Amino acid sequence: MARPLLTDELWLVIEPGLPRVRPSLLGGRPRASDRACVSGILFVLRTGIPWEDLPAEFGCCGMTCWRRLRDWQKVGVWTGLHRVLLEMLHEADQIDWSRTWVDSASVRAGRGGKKTGPNPSDCRKPGSQHHVASDARGTPLVPLLGAANRPDGEHLIPLIDAIPALAGRRGRPRRRPDAAQGDRAYHSRARVAALRQRGVEKIIAPRGSPHGSGLGATRRPIERTLSWLHQFRRLRVRYDRRADIHEAFLTLGCALICWRTYVSRLC
Repeated sequence: MARPLLTDELWLVIEPGLPRVRPSLLGGRPRASDRACVSGILFVLRTGIPWEDLPAEFGCCGMTCWRRLRDWQKVGVWTGLHRVLLEMLHEADQIDWSRTWVDSASVRAGRGGKKTGPNPSDCRKPGSQHHVASDARGTPLVPLLGAANRPDGEHLIPLIDAIPALAGRRGRPRRRPDAAQGDRAYHSRARVAALRQRGVEKIIAPRGSPHGSGLGATRRPIERTLSWLHQFRRLRVRYDRRADIHEAFLTLGCALICWRTYVSRLC
């Protein structure tokens, strides 16, 4: 039997973060259940199917799921879910702050839209980039969406600054890793200085330095994370012109990776 997309345990984590909606006093068609919509959203994320092809067995139509995804993204539901799951891992001492990995992967965006650009590695076809910062073991801490023609390095400091402060252990909430590691594309004097101001050590080879430092051989955690992220077919190609919709899927994908990590290590 196939594993359910939305287990009871995961729903208990998601439900408290959803906004409450009062029933309309004017009557009309009953509102589709939030759980049915979340299940439909997860199905589209997993399979990559068009919204209009969502099976009727989910109990709601694809456009209802799309509207919920849009509305919940606007009020920060998916970012909040990702943060809750990170705090669960942090409380269980499953976040390794010794370093954060930064890397990106390009995806096609045939319909264009905001945060797309000509991809220099794909014959200048429209594309976007998924930028991710993870902990030392590959747990995704923060994702960002960018245009494919923008340099990776300009996202380094925004990624570091976007790491949420995680409570759940003794002391002040933590948000800064001990070090940041990436390839040469992330190196510049200004960025190294910005990392130093934030108390973060840099493990980044300078531009123009000879290869063979051995840093590339340790990149497996972040490369594995990006591979996991793109197992969700809706993220392999950017079908959505609206950047906020694709960002919602990107954040939700990171949240699901965190949930799988939590279940595999602690359950």
